[in-house]
Amino acid sequence: MAQFAVIGLGSFGATVALELTKLNHDVIGIDTQKRNVENLADKITHAVIADATDEHVLDELNVQNCDAVVVAIGEDIEASILCVLSLKNLGIDKIWVKAKTKAHHTILSHLNINKIIHPEEDMGVRVAQALNYPMVSRYMALDDDHFIIKVPIKEKLHGINLSGLMQLAPHVKLLLVKRNKDIFYETDTTFTLNKGDVLILEGLLVNLKKLSECFQ
Repeated sequence: MAQFAVIGLGSFGATVALELTKLNHDVIGIDTQKRNVENLADKITHAVIADATDEHVLDELNVQNCDAVVVAIGEDIEASILCVLSLKNLGIDKIWVKAKTKAHHTILSHLNINKIIHPEEDMGVRVAQALNYPMVSRYMALDDDHFIIKVPIKEKLHGINLSGLMQLAPHVKLLLVKRNKDIFYETDTTFTLNKGDVLILEGLLVNLKKLSECFQ
């Protein structure tokens, strides 16, 4: 079990804090708004009303003992930056920060932040990808052009030979097939697909697109 601090308990920060708690981690949530703190008081390890821009306050809360700190302060960019500077002064190395604007991102970059988060932008990308590739239920970007995707098999592909399907995009790698509770890491040339199977594929976007029409 690790210990994390989440500073800023609005929608994004609260979601992070609750998810970390579900994963059995010790979480201290900090916010200046009483309502935000009260909403999480009985749901996370500690919820505190405090000014996280004050280095002495952070010191008293022993934030420096956390494995990582997430700064999820929303609209107040100045408060976000002051909070980051206070965390840096306390010697905290692993800091993830929610960035509101490009200027905010630029400043954080100069402060050598471990991870700069753009939740709205990231969600926008996911929504666009979901609309553009409705056959893909999940994806993970390895870089701008390289993805791992999860594709459920629909009725139209029931009984189709998997080997023949994959030949349509030879540079796409099949990582596994999930069928009910069974997982197949290797399949032979006679393997046929069933409705409800799930394929995990890896490859460049240009090659994955070659298969996209087959799954629609």
